[in-house]
This record gives sequence, structure tokens and C-alpha cells, in this order.
Amino acid sequence: MRTIKRTFIIVVITLITTFGCKEYKGSETETSIVSAENLDEEFYRPNYHFTPKANWMNDPNGMFYLNGTYHLYFQHYPEGNVWGPMHWGHATSKDLIQWEEQPIALYPDELGLIFSGSAVVDKDNTSGFGKDGVTPVVAIYTYHNMDGEKAGDIDFQTQGIAYSLDEGMTWTKYSDNPVIKNPGIKDFRDPKVIWHNQTNKWIMSLAAGNKIMFYSSANLIDWTLQSEFGADKGEHGGVWECPDLFPIKVEGTDEEIWVLLVSINPSGPNGGSATQYFIGDFNGQNFTLDWAFANQLKRENAVWLDYGRDNYAGVTWSNIPEDDGRRLFIGWMSNWDYARDVPTYKWRSTMTIPRTLKLKKQNNDYYIASKPVAELNNFVEKNIEKEALSIETQHSLLEDKNVDLSKAKLSFTLSQLKNFMYSVKFYNTLGDTLTIGLDNANKTFFIDRRQSGKVDFSKKFAPKISTASYTAQLKAVNIDIVLDKTSVEVFYNNGMYVMTELFFPNAPFDDFSIVSEDQSFLIDDLKIETLKIP
Repeated sequence: MRTIKRTFIIVVITLITTFGCKEYKGSETETSIVSAENLDEEFYRPNYHFTPKANWMNDPNGMFYLNGTYHLYFQHYPEGNVWGPMHWGHATSKDLIQWEEQPIALYPDELGLIFSGSAVVDKDNTSGFGKDGVTPVVAIYTYHNMDGEKAGDIDFQTQGIAYSLDEGMTWTKYSDNPVIKNPGIKDFRDPKVIWHNQTNKWIMSLAAGNKIMFYSSANLIDWTLQSEFGADKGEHGGVWECPDLFPIKVEGTDEEIWVLLVSINPSGPNGGSATQYFIGDFNGQNFTLDWAFANQLKRENAVWLDYGRDNYAGVTWSNIPEDDGRRLFIGWMSNWDYARDVPTYKWRSTMTIPRTLKLKKQNNDYYIASKPVAELNNFVEKNIEKEALSIETQHSLLEDKNVDLSKAKLSFTLSQLKNFMYSVKFYNTLGDTLTIGLDNANKTFFIDRRQSGKVDFSKKFAPKISTASYTAQLKAVNIDIVLDKTSVEVFYNNGMYVMTELFFPNAPFDDFSIVSEDQSFLIDDLKIETLKIP
């Protein structure tokens, strides 16, 4: 074990990157004249998180895996950089990290705009769309009729399907859409479909205002309402959206249990959009809460997948092979409080890093833990591990100065913690600062982006510190950090608590330090990895 011991008001790490030194030698006024397009492309477009080449993106949609390729569809307005008439954009990847944007998959038509949904590989051709032995892929999505909404109708959202016979590259819409008409619910959308082995039927989870409606079908065309869940469960300060229902084994056991993800906007734990989840059982007709999780909800009201402000509408991939066995997830890395206002112009919005979800049980409480997919490790260009640092002065870790914090992974463990605050600070030569860490006195993890650079584009972007509460004072905490130009994804204690947030510095962060008034805590197994994405 590598251990670094620090003393009173500790500043343990300072990094000066080659990129930072070369690009920023002028004043803040001088850097402010850089064109919006250059800001987008050079300073703000992520190195390894997916963004569209141009214009607006929001929810991930229709993700599936087939024959070595991961497919990611997404809400997209190809003619403007703010929300507009929704299409399904499309991107593909062989490794979940390098993405290639494809032509638009689904366009609006006379039934409406193409809102969020899902896609399944219909291996047994239950739909009958397959021809000449070709397996069809079937997309299920929400039609949003703008004329109906403007006219004051309540039933302007319906569900439609389309099918692909070339593994998701081109699509044919079903001739008799919609396959589910609106029963009189204003917010009636975001179908997520899975195959239920026990009943040999397709199951659709559909968001309906303040609840989830479950439908079943033998053929993906004819749907029957089975049940409803959630009108009196969890957080209800906003509209429920983007559900995802799936079975998963409790880590380290053979116990299989069901998870239901439900996004909500507004009313996230730190404001605006966020995703809550429920743990229970699904028998093909009804979803029922696990008794222990029901008790957990009585204490917490809602249990959140990510406590940061910028992970929303996330769902999981379908058709992941059994020999892989992972539950793979991706979310939209933004928040409806300010998504239209962020200071990028050629493009707007980013997806989170794809993550592996695991279900853990601790003292009768269930938690979904998430970590970046293992594929990210294949792109590590440099791996630096440190055994010790001088405690007397601020000390540079890197002799060659070639760490780029705009594409980096950091991991370490803080141990022998006491009743103090422990802060990891990222900063640049212009005085911008992003701080993450934990306040062990108040038992909270936190992200503070109030001084992180450009924050005044929206009053809702950085009005306060984002926090996530834990139950008992910690003796030690493992922290994994993923940095990519304008985003930080923090995974505490092996992903039991996660916080994801955007930031827009006036120059790249090129230093970081760990600071506390504690005179005796330890830093174990410090690892700094820089990434190289072709």
C-alpha cells in the first residue's frame, strides 16, 4: 500500500500540464475574445464523451448491442443548438468510448415529433418484421403532436414503432402507428421495452405524469395495460420520465431482484433534473417494492442514482450478451434548469461516460453502485503512482510536467479521517476553481463549481454547493474521478455515491491539490492516469 501523510492545512498535489502552460499566458480579458466556435472545439468539446457534431442533443434513446457494435440513439434537433423538433440521432461504437455519428435515424412525420424511447433485438421475429432470415430490430418511441398540444388537447402523446433490417442503420415506420393511443394523460411517454422470460412477453414501462404504466405484448404491436406503479412512491415534485425496468443480481449473491429507474424534472436532490430508483419484484404484471427498500424510502423519501446536477434521463443497453453480463448505462450530462444556456454554440450537450451498474445490499439497504466501463482503461496513455510527498511545502508531483487534466482519471483513498472537511481542488492560472470532497463533520459529499469559470450564463447553474448525505462519519473513503475538459464524474466508495457535474473554465485546469485542516489523515494508493483517445 502506498501512503502519503499530510499535516495542518495540507496542500499535497500541484500539477502543471504542458497544455495549460502553452495555451494560457495572457490575461482573462485577452482569453475572452476567443471566438465561440474556437471555445466549443478547442476548449469545451469533450475528448472522450459523446457529443453530436453540431446542434442540440438531450436524452439517450434506443440503445442496443448487436454483432460487436453498440448503438446509441439520442434526442436531436439537427437545425439548431436549442431544443426544437425532435429527431433520433444515431452513433455507433465498438468499445463504448470511441463513437462515430451516423445519419439521422428517425424524422418527425404527420403523427408528430419523435420523442424518447427504446429499441430491442427481436431474435424470434415475434413482430413478423423480419424477412429472409434477417433479425429485425424494433424501435419503440413517443409521438408528440405539437398541433394537438398547441390546441390544448390532452392526448397529444402516443406510442409508435419502427423496424430495421440492417442492424439499426435505416428504419421503416410501422404503417399502422400509433400502437398505443393516449388514454387521456398529458405526459404519456418514453417507452422502455424488455423481454420477460417468465411470461414470454415483451414488457413496456411507460412514464405517465406521476406514475409508471406497465404494458405487455406478444408481438411488439398489440399492447395490453397490466398495472401502474408509483403515484405515492418516491419523489413527486416534478414529472416522471424515462423509466427503465430490469432484473439484476445482488452483488456477491445469487439473489435476483428488479430495479426500476425513474427520472424526474424538476425536484432532483440538488435542483432540476435527476434520476431516482426503486428496488423490488416484477412478476410480468405488477412491480412491488421490496420490504427493506420500502422502509428505506420512508427514511429517505427518494434514492438517487447520481447526486450531481448533470446526469439525467439515463437508461441501459439492451441485448448485452450473457457472457458479458453487465448492466450498461449512459445518461444525458446536463440539467433542464440551464441546458439551453450553457456556453457552447456549435453543439449543445454531452453524454456521461458509459457506466456499469451493480446492485449492493448493506445493512438491509439497497444501493445501485456505478463505475466507468472497464473499456476506458484501454485508453490509458500514462499511469503515475506516488509513494510519498514532502509535508513541509507544496510539492509538484510530475517531473516531466506532461499530465493533461482535460483527459484524466484519478483515484486514491483518504483514510484515518476525523471530524474535518477534505477538499480536492482543481484550478488554473486564471483563478478558476472546482472543488470536490467530503465534509465529515456534516456527513456530506460535495461538488462546488461556484468559482469554476463561466457560471453567470444562468442563475440556476451554480447557486450553491451540491451535496449528497451519508449516514455515519467515515473512517476512510475511496474516490475515483473522471475529468474531461468540462465535466467531472466522481465515484465515492466504489460508486456507492456518484456526483456528475459540468463546468466551463476560462482556461483548462492545470493544477490540483488536496486540502484539509486535519493533521493526520492519510492518502493511500494515489494513481493519476492520462488518456489518449484516437
